[in-house]
Amino acid sequence: MTAYQTFAYIYDELMDDAPYSDWVTYLKRNQEMYVPNGKKVLDIGCGTGTLSLLLKKEGYDVTGIDISEDMLAVANQKANEANVRIPFFHQDMKELNNLGTFDIVTIFCDSLNYLETEEDVRQTFLSVNKQLRKDGLLLFDVHSVYKIDHLFIGQTFAINDEKISYIWNCYEGPYPHSVEHDLSFFVLDEGTKKYDRFDESHVQRTFPVEIYKQLLIESGFEILSVSGGFFGENIHDECERIFFSAKKVSS
Repeated sequence: MTAYQTFAYIYDELMDDAPYSDWVTYLKRNQEMYVPNGKKVLDIGCGTGTLSLLLKKEGYDVTGIDISEDMLAVANQKANEANVRIPFFHQDMKELNNLGTFDIVTIFCDSLNYLETEEDVRQTFLSVNKQLRKDGLLLFDVHSVYKIDHLFIGQTFAINDEKISYIWNCYEGPYPHSVEHDLSFFVLDEGTKKYDRFDESHVQRTFPVEIYKQLLIESGFEILSVSGGFFGENIHDECERIFFSAKKVSS
């Protein structure tokens, strides 16, 4: 797995149609139901800070962390341009430290799928547990097994745009229910009017729902809900994304 590098600087253009407002709605709904006064949020895998900025606008006290320094550089620039203060930190989600105590921790936009082993997921849940207040919430979503195995593996995706084009090949990864993404980007240099090529490779893995449930319980959480969509949809065989809401009940 590589951290986002060149990708960080074109990420927002490629994610222009991502449902960030739905993630905000999902968080607000859970916050209102389970921690009505909870406004302190840790945004894990914050990337370029788009969701962090939206949550800040909604009145949340947000801290963001990411493993990619390039992503964080973009996030800090965006926060400065918006004239808002959001602390962003370069940390590994498995080893969170010195961040304070939060009412809600989020790991959205399949960030958890960058963990390659069950032990990595367990360590992340334990790390999150230490950052949460008693009865605080962990909210996250992951790719489904169906999406990894049937919609990614063996597929090629491509966009041919005026300023940014890419070819995205997906291969079976080294673990069960894992995929290797090989991406080639062609980005227009406005000065030379020529295209620069950049290549990156990423591995993502998911686990069956029952594994996530088991790891949550073992890590001191009570599972509040598991759904197949932003708005509480039932899980079915062809769900593409699974949403989890869990409450800290023990350390």
